[in-house]
Amino acid sequence: MSSSSKKVIYAALAGNSLISVTKFIAAFYSGSSAMLSEGIHSLVDTGNQVLLLHGLKRAQRPADEKFPFGHGKEIYFWSFVVAILIFAVGAGISIYEGIHHILAPSKMGDPTLSYIVLGSALVFEGAAWGFALREFTRSKGKWGYLDAVKRGKDPTLFVVLFEDSAAMLGLLVAFTGIAITQYTGDPLYDGIASVFIGLILGGTAIWLAYETQSLLIGESANPELVKGIRNITDRFSTVDAINELLTMHMGPDYILVTMNVDFKDDLSITELEQTIADIDLQIKQAFPRVKRIFIEAGAWSALTVPQRTY
Repeated sequence: MSSSSKKVIYAALAGNSLISVTKFIAAFYSGSSAMLSEGIHSLVDTGNQVLLLHGLKRAQRPADEKFPFGHGKEIYFWSFVVAILIFAVGAGISIYEGIHHILAPSKMGDPTLSYIVLGSALVFEGAAWGFALREFTRSKGKWGYLDAVKRGKDPTLFVVLFEDSAAMLGLLVAFTGIAITQYTGDPLYDGIASVFIGLILGGTAIWLAYETQSLLIGESANPELVKGIRNITDRFSTVDAINELLTMHMGPDYILVTMNVDFKDDLSITELEQTIADIDLQIKQAFPRVKRIFIEAGAWSALTVPQRTY
């Protein structure tokens, strides 16, 4: 697991834990629904970072008899849990609070403290967002940002980036809602801002869930890596054809590879064993994230299950 993942999470955890306290204090003094939603937002984000760190720790446990391929998929599971919590707790409570404030509006108090807190939060959240963006940009390589999210196998980086982006947008919405409420004297806008914050969180959660579910189920390695494995295997003169090549991420840094290879018919057992060992070694040297390789020697026809006729 890359150290950049933990750095991004720790940076977000430190920022959100401090910001959430100040937001709740400001919400108490101002009576702002949008400010309360922002406090809930930061509190949920803080809990999410704790869960991601927990997932990273559990994912690093070694393989055992019950989990022979290790626990790398734990991080995918906890990333999915984070998405659920953002939707259920963050979005749900914010929308509920906003609707309640719209149906039963109450006069907002002095918003001065809220402005100070929101301004400070923008600075801290902006710093955390910038750090997360820098690490994500570094890890994505030549891919575009959207392509990197779709192809990325370490969800912790884009989960934190999505959270911080939603936080920045939520702060702007809260600031706007409070300002309009103060200007017009109508608390309706404060409630509307709270609903919008909930919708932002809901949209973020749905996107995160969509991006992590395929990793949780068992996503293949990126096409470039699969092509590289195929090229290495094809270079061996003892190989006639690759009948089937399957890959699956067991974690961000753990790829499982299975191949059915048609070898030359005149190979001795010793030559066959040596070829398989050499293929295994060269693939792992070229792609360190490939941890286990299973090579089946056989003709493609051996994979075809005969159809029964009734």
